[in-house]
Amino acid sequence: MAATASTADVGAWLADSDRVTVLTGAGVSTGSGIPDFRGPQGVWTRDPGAAALFDFDVYRFDADARRRVWQMRRTNPALTARPNAAHLALTDLDRAGRLCAVITQNIDGLHQKAGTDPARVIEVHGTVHWVVCLSCGLRTPSPEVLERLEEESDPRCLACGGIQKTDTISFGQRLDPGVLRAAVAAAEECEVFVAAGTSLSVHPAAGLCDVAVDRGATLVVVNAEPTPYDAVADAVLRDPAETVLPELAGMALAAR
Repeated sequence: MAATASTADVGAWLADSDRVTVLTGAGVSTGSGIPDFRGPQGVWTRDPGAAALFDFDVYRFDADARRRVWQMRRTNPALTARPNAAHLALTDLDRAGRLCAVITQNIDGLHQKAGTDPARVIEVHGTVHWVVCLSCGLRTPSPEVLERLEEESDPRCLACGGIQKTDTISFGQRLDPGVLRAAVAAAEECEVFVAAGTSLSVHPAAGLCDVAVDRGATLVVVNAEPTPYDAVADAVLRDPAETVLPELAGMALAAR
């Protein structure tokens, strides 16, 4: 049976809890001018071939693919985007002591830029703001590497000459075990689990909904399109995250 709880109901649940975990996806950042991947106007919807560039083995073994990816990174809107009302709403909840964590599938760093405590932001898919060497592990701020694209199409590690890649998770690449453990712990300890702006089709991030529900948490889905978890959610809200999350945060904080 489809969830029938309203926005007001969810606001009341948040008002009664100081153990809220939020999982965010691309739909939280579209309001900041960063396109999603799988939506009707998503990057991969409009150009299905682009998805192949996000395969880890393709990146490692195909120099032409790396050059294409570096040019894409050079103009990535995430590098200059500003937080929108959805990010700021979660920061308000954090500062009020309501959040266990924000688990994000986004690589844009906008939760931290909005003011959410970095210690409570769990970036399961990494960050575009750093570059890592796949050989020696050296991490370098992205702007320093992107500057080299004026002279180099495939900038190598200055320490060992190895292949460099933005510190993000590609298809076929293993998630950081410590980051994943932190995400699972945040799902286990919450009373309310909100999945916002995510299709809930990518695992293991989507499976955090199962972890939360199995521990007795209330599940709220905020997403414009249907998700595989709508049927088990206690509430499904279809309005944009930048509209819904500020409304929910306002109700939660006004109640105390």
